Amino acid sequence: MYAFVRGTVAEKKPAFVVIECNGIGFLVNITLNTFAAIGDAEHIKLFTHEQILDDAHHLFGFFTEEERDLFELLISVSGVGCNTARLILSSLTVNELCNAIANDDARTIQGVKGVGAKTSQRIIIDLKDKVNKIGLPTEIITTSNNTIKSEALSALMTLGFNKNATEKTLDKLLKQSPDTTVEALIREALKIL
Repeated sequence: MYAFVRGTVAEKKPAFVVIECNGIGFLVNITLNTFAAIGDAEHIKLFTHEQILDDAHHLFGFFTEEERDLFELLISVSGVGCNTARLILSSLTVNELCNAIANDDARTIQGVKGVGAKTSQRIIIDLKDKVNKIGLPTEIITTSNNTIKSEALSALMTLGFNKNATEKTLDKLLKQSPDTTVEALIREALKIL
């Protein structure tokens, strides 16, 4: 029903924001990525999705249209509700999730709290073609990079580094130099982490 809400930030928390628009405060549930993108802005525009239940109406807001589109694709998957989709988009960026779907990387999706193996596989199967059709950003990563990345990730996690932060760092480093070795990748990651 609502395509977007534009107004003044009246209150902002990691899970929601209240946007005042013409004297009305809209409580909009947001992802952590949207929370970070809002920053200290006083006036914002969020693209929205409305969920109507028997006993409540919920408004979900996203900083970009791509994030909203991906949210709507996620909730179309059997077993994925609005809260699970919001949790997935809080743990992974749009690019990370689209790349995981494009590369059949169920482990990345399964790394989100509350998402099991069956759900992550279902997300990949149901959304692989849809993500490409609506033009969301995907990057097919070659198998050698996946092997190098998984070996480096395993080694860094053994050293006690956080999985999500480590994966983001490794992805960034692999984009810069895709032909790197496992040892060089670990060395560069240790400088950043």
